[in-house]
Amino acid sequence: MLVPRILSALVGIPLIIACVYYGRLAFFALMFVISFFCVKEYFSICAKYKVNAWFGVPMGTIFFIALYFGTGVFSQSVAVVTLFAVFMAFVLFFVEVIKGAPENAVSRIAVSFLGAFFIPLALMHMVYIRDLPHGFKLICFLFIVTWVGDTGAYAVGKAIGKYKLSPNISPKKTIEGALAGFITAVGVAYLCQATFMQDVLTLNKMLILALVIAFAGQFSDLAESLIKRDGGIKDSGNIIPGHGGMFDRFDSYLFAAPGMYYVLRFFFYG
Repeated sequence: MLVPRILSALVGIPLIIACVYYGRLAFFALMFVISFFCVKEYFSICAKYKVNAWFGVPMGTIFFIALYFGTGVFSQSVAVVTLFAVFMAFVLFFVEVIKGAPENAVSRIAVSFLGAFFIPLALMHMVYIRDLPHGFKLICFLFIVTWVGDTGAYAVGKAIGKYKLSPNISPKKTIEGALAGFITAVGVAYLCQATFMQDVLTLNKMLILALVIAFAGQFSDLAESLIKRDGGIKDSGNIIPGHGGMFDRFDSYLFAAPGMYYVLRFFFYG
């Protein structure tokens, strides 16, 4: 397992850095691939609900594209979001009405809508962050804080973790590990500000942003664990050798990316 993990990192990390650096279509293409496989794996996890994967995966793919390119057509991206939300709901209800099998129909609609709508929308916020002023540094900051925070939480939780954070959802996560995640996030935010982000945000703002990312990222992990626990699986897939599925690797950003984006837009960038 160690060799595949190392090889995946040697290939994946430079690719991610290059796409983040060039931004625009390069980063959009990277996030498009990530979103596609996350949605695909989500529908595989939720197979027991007999969800409409034939609709959800293509619609999630189209939705992700529309979120990026559609903002140039509509005055605000909210128009694209609203249009697709209504359209998805209409099609999902239409299919169930035509099938005429009301048992568990609402569950199928809700599970399908969550995968096709929320996952692409959440991950698109990483593209939105990249398009902000200093977007390259902000995305690097998001990755660094998330990765280091996860590592700190894992290491401390494994070493001295005693009190379970959510035993029925993620038995290995501990309160001690979660607190360590916050501490390491704050520490790495301080280092980022001291090294390459002096011209982006003040130290106080970066510390606040790190706490938002740490909290939202850990909650995102629990959210994905909840989905997998409900689906009765351990890993979302095996597309990344030694690392599991794409959903496993990028679940932390489901709430961390939107949380960071809206803090930046509404409080820091005004």
